[in-house]
Amino acid sequence: MSTKSEVKCGVPQGSVLGPILFLLYTADVLLIAERHGFQAHSYADDTQLYFHCIPGTSCSDCVKRIVVCIAEMEQWMSSNYLRLNTDKTQFIWLGTPVQLSKVDCEDICVGNTSIHLSTEVTCLGVKFDQNISFAAHVKHLAGKCFYQLRQLRTVRRSLSTDAAKTLVHAFVLCRVDYCNAVLANIPAVHLRPLQSVLNAAARVITRKRKYDHVSADMRDVLHWLPVRQRTEYKLCGYVYRSLHKSAPTYITAMCNSVSEVVGRQHLRSAAHGDIVVPSTRTKTYGPRSFSVAGPSLWNSLSAPLHDRTLTLKQFFSRLKTELFCRATQNIS
Repeated sequence: MSTKSEVKCGVPQGSVLGPILFLLYTADVLLIAERHGFQAHSYADDTQLYFHCIPGTSCSDCVKRIVVCIAEMEQWMSSNYLRLNTDKTQFIWLGTPVQLSKVDCEDICVGNTSIHLSTEVTCLGVKFDQNISFAAHVKHLAGKCFYQLRQLRTVRRSLSTDAAKTLVHAFVLCRVDYCNAVLANIPAVHLRPLQSVLNAAARVITRKRKYDHVSADMRDVLHWLPVRQRTEYKLCGYVYRSLHKSAPTYITAMCNSVSEVVGRQHLRSAAHGDIVVPSTRTKTYGPRSFSVAGPSLWNSLSAPLHDRTLTLKQFFSRLKTELFCRATQNIS
């Protein structure tokens, strides 16, 4: 154990304060962001500011407001013995190519530091590009997974099948499944690298050669869902927990049953156990949001899966069976 030290102010690096206590200490930062009209998310010492504007008209005004907001945050941190690290601050515009072409603001000056426009930013391990295509994230993720598979292939002869399966789950599949809900409804071309990762992982476990078919082994031996269905599996799990009030409030608020909407209880969708799917203004990004993708996927499930009396284990077991059937139909 290290020697004891009395902390009178600030939050030293490596202190006993966890993320929740640190957020309590810096709660005023979020209030400053709200006062300037911005939305903010925080996890420990990472804070993200969000704003929405019309391309070409209000971008410069929003940039001026965010500079003032950051300056006020920096002043608050200085008075509370904290430091705003402008060297690690990133700024990115998100939107369609047409919208981004209308933006003429590229740099932000905060104090004596100029923050250049980023084309990619990382949020909790997920790479966001300007078009929110997640192509860069999938490419980076596939590269990390293939690196782990190359390391496992060198020692595969010394491993049993169960040991190889355990290592693949620990070093590869956990990466593929991490935050994969953000890949909902993205084009299939962006999912191919991850599907190649699953195929290569299956060949390592089953000791197949590079060009041997492994679809049957993945389905019948390993019981692995394809990448698209793994994403759907995650989304359905969120919706199930939301309907049973075991998910966070901000997710539960996006899943409202048709039977609970006044004037729609007499519809067949209410009897089927469907969820309200909100309308969207865009065809590219709207259907990919959880508020649309989750309810739409839930409504497409068979009626037995809408049974509210199913336990979590029973639901996931039947859901996996149905997703396997869908994957088989798509292949055939």
